[in-house]
Amino acid sequence: MKIKKIIFFLKRLRTDLKENKEIELNLDYSNDLNYYYIKFKEELVNSRGGNKAFQFDDHGVPQVHSYIDVQDRAGYYYYPITIGQYALAVFHSYLNTHDEQKKAHFLRIAEWFYENKTEDDKVGVYWLTETPKPEYRITKPWKSAFSQSRGLSVLLRAWQLTGNIKYLEVCKKALVPFTYSVSEGGVAVDLNTAPFYEEYIAEKPTRVLDGHMFSLFGVYDAVRAITLDVDADGHNLALQIFNAGIDGLVKRLPEYDLGFWMKFNLCDLEFYPSNDPCTVGYLRLVTAQLQILKSISGNKIIGEYVSKLRSYDRSFNVVRMYKLKFTALRKMNRL
Repeated sequence: MKIKKIIFFLKRLRTDLKENKEIELNLDYSNDLNYYYIKFKEELVNSRGGNKAFQFDDHGVPQVHSYIDVQDRAGYYYYPITIGQYALAVFHSYLNTHDEQKKAHFLRIAEWFYENKTEDDKVGVYWLTETPKPEYRITKPWKSAFSQSRGLSVLLRAWQLTGNIKYLEVCKKALVPFTYSVSEGGVAVDLNTAPFYEEYIAEKPTRVLDGHMFSLFGVYDAVRAITLDVDADGHNLALQIFNAGIDGLVKRLPEYDLGFWMKFNLCDLEFYPSNDPCTVGYLRLVTAQLQILKSISGNKIIGEYVSKLRSYDRSFNVVRMYKLKFTALRKMNRL
């Protein structure tokens, strides 16, 4: 198994080094939710090393294979984050082609989000992920701000596409978990200092950088779509959550900065390495996310980090990053 892991990660790192794909952005922030902030392509989302990434259920909802570290419960899972990304890619295919079959496929996936929500009187609506995350020692079904974001982005588009109010009502409730800390059943940490929306909810904060920013994208979809005319309370809540998240991002960014690269997360778990750098692909993704958030918010500090990360993306720095990355992977027993 150890040799298999080493081969797996070496292939990922080799792909990361060779890959230089442009991330196509959408900087149109009108109230009409058309393309997502990153223009996902259906054929690329469903691809892993040249192979198909998913299997599909009878409704065309993708299921992903558990990560290589998962041994006890290996198999295929409904993974809300990935389901949402694929749904948005299908939606993009519909926008590009006006193919009614693509529209129907997108709406079937949106219906999956509607049917598979969990509703709580206190913290509203949320989606659970059942596949474990060994690197954070998460073994029970877990909430995720990133899942919330995907649900918002998909269901708000389904509402605008169909006019079915049920999707809008779920989205208003899906904002609520952002206002509660993880200890209270929500998806946020550091609410009173530097609000951060958690992709992975473990025993202590994990603060995955790209997960927080993807979470902000879904919330900003709510700011745009749930206008004051549609629902003033919903709009104001979404705007409050978004602004708090931008504030938290700006306060935390210096802590991710390694001086030549960026950390993947700021994890408080004792067994997790203090310096776990992001991969090449993630650095470029984070750079694109920051560019989008600078465009939305106008924040100068975010703009400075866009320039800084672009300057970090050099071959010499990649080699330095890999040394740290392998050290981190060994500490986590992932090699």
